[in-house]
Amino acid sequence: MKRFFRLAAAALLAATALCVHAGSFVGTVTHVTDGDSLWVRPAAGGPPRQVRVQGIDAPEICQAWGRESREALAAQVLHRQVRVNSRGRDTYSRTLAQVSFGNQDVGAWMVGRGHAWSYRFRRDAGPYSQQESQARSARLGLWSASAPIEPRVFRKRHGSCK
Repeated sequence: MKRFFRLAAAALLAATALCVHAGSFVGTVTHVTDGDSLWVRPAAGGPPRQVRVQGIDAPEICQAWGRESREALAAQVLHRQVRVNSRGRDTYSRTLAQVSFGNQDVGAWMVGRGHAWSYRFRRDAGPYSQQESQARSARLGLWSASAPIEPRVFRKRHGSCK
């Protein structure tokens, strides 16, 4: 019985921690780190928050198309107001979120223009698989190369650029 209560308490703490990071806010993008990470200063005040765009995987900055990916994201959102719909935190403690600029889903925009992959998990093609397929067919962005390497494969072979 003690084990049950310990497990229940641990589950409650984990759920509470996730809820603390969930939610949405509006803010201004102050910095773009790479094609899927940016910093957003909440309009309500406080320091900028590091945000990882959920559902995409952009090339590493030292990888082919990495700089172009970062530049595309910066051209779209840097110094502009965005809506951040948080889904929690990733393994690097960044806010994991769907980001919108106006009525545009930033993740869909990045993948649809060939600046990122739809984030795959096991056999799931990811939330932006349709946009990725269209960009691939049109040979947009990173798809203009003959055999672009997915960031997760690049990281396994070379590590991160940081």
